[in-house]
Amino acid sequence: METYPNEFLRFGTVGAPQTARESGTPAAILHMRELGMSHLEIAWTQSVRVTDETCALIKATSEKAGISLSVHAPYFINLNSQTEELMTKSDARLLAAARAGFKAGAYDIVFHPGSYHSQPPEQVYERCKQKLIEITGILREEGVNVTLRPETMGKGAMFGTLDETIQLARDVPGVMPCIDWAHLHARTGDGSFNSYDEFADALQRVRDGLGEDGLKRMHFHMSSIAYTAKGEKEHVPLNEGDMRYRELLQAFIDFGVGGTVGVEAPLPFHTADALTLQATYRRLLKKGEELEQIAD
Repeated sequence: METYPNEFLRFGTVGAPQTARESGTPAAILHMRELGMSHLEIAWTQSVRVTDETCALIKATSEKAGISLSVHAPYFINLNSQTEELMTKSDARLLAAARAGFKAGAYDIVFHPGSYHSQPPEQVYERCKQKLIEITGILREEGVNVTLRPETMGKGAMFGTLDETIQLARDVPGVMPCIDWAHLHARTGDGSFNSYDEFADALQRVRDGLGEDGLKRMHFHMSSIAYTAKGEKEHVPLNEGDMRYRELLQAFIDFGVGGTVGVEAPLPFHTADALTLQATYRRLLKKGEELEQIAD
């Protein structure tokens, strides 16, 4: 098997790859290994209904297969919920995903942070920050050693710009961004944030805010995406969108980015697009190594 000594990113799918022959997370983990990928993001996007026994099996399977895990928490989380009842439910969903994810061997918990609800972004930021301070404190007291990762969002009405997620990571221990690059492209609604220079600028902001260590502990979502002037419409296959993913992957290499990449392509392109992104990353790595050898 060809090795890639400078390969710092682990690729996989968000949710079980549709090519898995059996259902269930353990089977998805084993299939990911068969595909030659090294990560799986468990999609508990509707609810967290999993037993401790299943979590133990997931953890044992992933450790044996060498597949790292993350969790996508339920969609119905909003750190800026507008009623006490909704906030209580939101907190419970995020805590449940973190607790079960930790038992299953997943140490990164991705979630959609919420909506502005037409409120000033600065006000919403403070509320989200305080809520995350509260939740991370609960998890620390319980010994649940996970990183909560608010995701960058694809619509301007949603809390979750790149700078907001970076600042949350600076202000709250136990928080790091989940950067969804397609969301950032769609959020503008005008086709921007889709060039090497813009990708490099974003990574430089991560470096400035979180340091080199932050760049080595990234968690990304990648896909192509359809959008309108208001932002995200839907995820689409790589060959149906305009996302310049080769330039993005090159920026990852140039900045020495490390961590994991979860691919969110729609069916039936889920597995194929994840393999394409991993193969392109490796091809760009090899090309760079060859150029370095020529220069030497």
